[in-house]
Amino acid sequence: MFSTTTFDIKVTVIPEYDAKNSFPSENRFVFRYNVTIENLGENPIVLLKRRWLIYDVGFGFTEVAGDGVIGLTPEINPGEEFKYFSHVVLRSGVGSMSGMYFCKNLLNNKPLEIEIPKFNLMAEVLSN
Repeated sequence: MFSTTTFDIKVTVIPEYDAKNSFPSENRFVFRYNVTIENLGENPIVLLKRRWLIYDVGFGFTEVAGDGVIGLTPEINPGEEFKYFSHVVLRSGVGSMSGMYFCKNLLNNKPLEIEIPKFNLMAEVLSN
């Protein structure tokens, strides 16, 4: 588990290797990552955009950016959390991810950049 808190917004990521959908002989290593975004503050926020930096050992960095997460722009009230999961495919089976959520405080419209903690990815098949 990897966690960080920025502006009273806690982001926790739990990555896992998806052996069922991976094909190591084809350099296709799939990872699922489970994300929880908790609003520990006193103001409601809305998550507007995301930016991921994906590192694949031997293949370098890829940046992925877009609106919301999984097609949603969730509002997260004080004391509430939003959970989702997604997938990433690496060619080497070893890498990492980190990023930012671009949010807005719904009371004063102040923009907030919320850090997504860096987390490591390693295919279990490579560690044997």
